[in-house]
Amino acid sequence: MKEAGRIQAAIEVLEEVLQDKRPADILLDRYFKERRYIGAKDRRFIADTVWKIIRNRLKYTEALGGEISPRTAVALAFAEDDPDLLFDGEEYAPQPLNKDEKKRLERALKFTDFSEAARNECPEWLRLKINNPRLEAALNTTAPADVRANLTDRDHARERLRKEGLFFAPTPFSPIGLRSEDRINLNNCMTYQDGEIEVMDEGSQLISLLCRVKPHHKTIDYCAGAGGKALAIASLLHNDGLIWAHDINKERLARIKKRAERLDITAVKTIDTVTDRDYTRFIIDVPCSGSGTWRRSPDAKFRLTPERLAEICRTQAELLEFGARHTAENGRLIYITCSVLPEENEAQITAFLAAHPEFSPLDHKDLWQDTLQMPLFPFDSGRWLKFSPLNTKTDGFFFCAMQKCAERA
Repeated sequence: MKEAGRIQAAIEVLEEVLQDKRPADILLDRYFKERRYIGAKDRRFIADTVWKIIRNRLKYTEALGGEISPRTAVALAFAEDDPDLLFDGEEYAPQPLNKDEKKRLERALKFTDFSEAARNECPEWLRLKINNPRLEAALNTTAPADVRANLTDRDHARERLRKEGLFFAPTPFSPIGLRSEDRINLNNCMTYQDGEIEVMDEGSQLISLLCRVKPHHKTIDYCAGAGGKALAIASLLHNDGLIWAHDINKERLARIKKRAERLDITAVKTIDTVTDRDYTRFIIDVPCSGSGTWRRSPDAKFRLTPERLAEICRTQAELLEFGARHTAENGRLIYITCSVLPEENEAQITAFLAAHPEFSPLDHKDLWQDTLQMPLFPFDSGRWLKFSPLNTKTDGFFFCAMQKCAERA
C-alpha cells in the first residue's frame, strides 16, 4: 500500500474507534480480517497510527479546538509530512483537507496550553479519582510483553525462545516470568505453540503465586474469564490437585478447554453453579473498570462512565458477599481487581471488613516475602497490595487475601 492508502485505512478504523462503543483491538482485528490482502508491514503502520492517536486523544482534542475527527487526528499525527500529499484525493487516498480542517490543523500545531488531564491523557473525572499524575502518565505508556513459563523451568523456556530469535529477560519479581520490551508475535512461535509459555502480565503471575494454593486445597477461581489465573495456578502445582473455574459468561469460560489442551493442563475443571460453602481458597478476580490495564487498552478509559463505574462497584460488593458465604472456616477469600481506582479496591475491602468481623486481612508483607523469598517489598502497605507501572513495573492490580475465622458465638 502507498502511504496515503495506509492513512485512509487508519481513518476508516478511527471512525469506529472514536465512537467509544467497542474495544479498538477488536475493531482493528475485524478490519484486517475483512481485508486479508493488507500485508504485515501495512497492518503494523495502520495499527501503530491508531494507537498513537488513542494515546494522544485528549491532547489532540484540545489542540484541535475541542473537536476531534478521524481526519483531523490523522492529519495532526502526520503533521511533519506534507498533508496535501497525503490527503490528495487520488485512488485509495483520503480527500483533501477542507478549509475548516486546515484551520484546525494550523491551530493545533501552535497549541501549547494543555490541561493536566490532556498532559497525562486521563479524562478529568478519572484523573480526580486517581489523584496521582505520575501514575496517570505511566498508565498511558506502552506495556512490555510478559510471558510465564508453563510446566517448565523459565531458563529452559528462555533459551528455547532465544533459539527462535526471541530475546526475553527474567521478570524482576516473578520467578516464572519472562519479559521483552519489543513487540512480539507469538503466532509462529513454537515455544508458545508447544505450551511452554503463556502470555501473562507479571502482576497476574505474582497474584497467582500469592494465592498460595496447595494440592489439598479446595480452590475456585470464581470470576475466571478465560481461565488465566486458574491455568497458572494449575501449572504451579504441576497438575497436582484440582482448580475449579466459574464464570457467568459461558463463552469466555469455554475458552479454558482449548487453552488447557495447548498448555497440557489437566487440573482445571469448569463448573456452572457454585453451591459448596467450604472452599479453602475462594478467588474472586472481580469485574472492574480495567483502569490498571490502560497501557494495553488506552481506549477503555473513554468507554468508562461514572454510571458504569457505580454499577461495577455494586457488582463487586455482591461478589464479595457471595464469596464470604462460600469460604470455609480458616479458608481464604481473595479479592483481585485490575483497577487503580480506590472505590474498587481499598474502599470495597474496608466496607466489607466492617460488615464481616469474621474476616481479617493477612499481613501481605509477610505473604509477599514468604512466597517470593525476597526482602524487597515495593508497596506502601501490608494491609493489601497495589501493583502499578510505578512500583512493580506491571499493570495496575489490587490484591487482598482475607482469612475467615470461626464465627464467635
